[in-house]
Amino acid sequence: MNKSYEVEYCNLELRFDRRQIRNFIKSLIQEGYSLYWNENEQQFVISIRTGRKLIKLKFQRIGDRYKIVGDYSFKDEKLAELMEKMIGDTRGHAIVKRFRERQIVIENIMFGEIIRMVEISGVEHKVLFQKEPVVTLDEMVQAFKSKRAEERTAVLRLELDYELATLHDALQTGDEAKSAQCVQRLKDMRSEMLQLEM
Repeated sequence: MNKSYEVEYCNLELRFDRRQIRNFIKSLIQEGYSLYWNENEQQFVISIRTGRKLIKLKFQRIGDRYKIVGDYSFKDEKLAELMEKMIGDTRGHAIVKRFRERQIVIENIMFGEIIRMVEISGVEHKVLFQKEPVVTLDEMVQAFKSKRAEERTAVLRLELDYELATLHDALQTGDEAKSAQCVQRLKDMRSEMLQLEM
């Protein structure tokens, strides 16, 4: 293992259900970590032994779900990999700082995907990756010139109302697959509505 390796996780916004926490614990055990956990009405805490250090991951209870709280720093590469898998699996948000020798790489993660990566070496700062915006400037200009946006907005409002009604019915009947489908379609429609209103 690289002795100078360190990863810091800040501004974590990850939400879990109990099954995901159990799977995370199972992965830790399979990797050979010594750990224990405890739970009360407010939080679930997993204590992981890495060498001489004890890391406590704290999950705040929110109804029947959990949210990870706090900032964490790991010098264990395998534990960092498991943490990043968890960020991806929960489609969470985080700022990840990787420290290697005289260099820092900062990754901004939203919905489980890296949207920006910056490398800092001394006073130099270089953008390694930046996710392109979904809509280009030319596409926005064309949208402003055409009346399609106004027409599409009116139709989209009707589609949103219909999708919300469908979601309501699915929630009433307990149809989780249909609910998830509706939520995804509503997210897509919301994105389109935001683009049309720009």
